[in-house]
Amino acid sequence: MSQSQPLPSAPPGAARAAADTRPVRFRVFRWKKGDETPHFDEFTVGAGPATTVLDGLVAIRTTQDPSLTLRHSCFHASCGTCGMRVNEREVLACVTNVRELGTETVTVEPIANQNLVSDLATDMVDLYGRLDVVDRPLIRQSEIHPDSEVADGVAEHGRFEDCIECGLCLSACPIVASDPRYLGPAALAAAWRVVDEPRGRDGVAVLALTDDAQGSWRCHLAFECSEACPSNVDPAAAIMLLRRRSAGERLRTILGRRDAR
Repeated sequence: MSQSQPLPSAPPGAARAAADTRPVRFRVFRWKKGDETPHFDEFTVGAGPATTVLDGLVAIRTTQDPSLTLRHSCFHASCGTCGMRVNEREVLACVTNVRELGTETVTVEPIANQNLVSDLATDMVDLYGRLDVVDRPLIRQSEIHPDSEVADGVAEHGRFEDCIECGLCLSACPIVASDPRYLGPAALAAAWRVVDEPRGRDGVAVLALTDDAQGSWRCHLAFECSEACPSNVDPAAAIMLLRRRSAGERLRTILGRRDAR
């Protein structure tokens, strides 16, 4: 006769964490293909001290409404797929703490200025198209720590670009909202990478592409793109650097023509 085993005890602090869970109202944007107009649905979610907006949305879909559509993947701010608007600000839902928002209601909407697919999910094809125009490489060879060692089976170190393609800068940009021809902060920041560090690309051609009324000169210096960026890319600074480089090239051209006379 086998002896019964005691049930495992709860992890330390589990009871305390459960006691500190508070109900929070989520007001979630809803729209499906075929709907005449979008609307908001409200849900109540238990939020602990570490609960994120993405945790709340996944809980809603799992336990309350499986038809809720949203995009997510890594849960730690690396993939950019859970970018959305929370209380009218562009954020990554996976690292946005519900309790730290300090509001009784958490309003969640899809990012702006992208094609809406369903509920909180948007089609990112427009963002990718803008990035393709400037021929941005995904891997860069710079900024490798000099004392680092290459792992077995790896030819050399490579580092992914800091842009995680979340689209938050496009959503926050007031110019993108009013002018679909504007190249946009993500592409312009990527363009500066190519101009400053060509890595086999044609930096001169990319600079010429951005030196345009719908390129770097279309920016109105709102700096909302840099404020929204979760990866510290600082698109606004990149746009200013593109302008300075373009202005310098124009000046050199003018002086060269004058000297040739």
